[in-house]
Amino acid sequence: MIKSQLIARLVERNPSLTYRDAERVVNAILDEIVEGLAEGRRVELRGFGVFSVRQRKPRISRNPSTNEKVEVPAKKAPHFKAGKELHERLNRDYKGAVS
Repeated sequence: MIKSQLIARLVERNPSLTYRDAERVVNAILDEIVEGLAEGRRVELRGFGVFSVRQRKPRISRNPSTNEKVEVPAKKAPHFKAGKELHERLNRDYKGAVS
């Protein structure tokens, strides 16, 4: 699902909401998540999951076309860990399956 489909689904499920209002709501939520991560905070949405920032160490990599070694600097990367309710919902059809 892409963002425009999410907005359309919100409008479909909430007839009193206009497309423009739903778009503002979705953008506001995503902007807050991004802003929180940019400030180094973790963003927890109970039942859904936790967004956080992970620090990647600098490393030596290899250019596959030239086989030349390349230094990759340290960087920050977003990380998402699904919450318990999300895991349970995704796996509810596998109750009898052996792990």
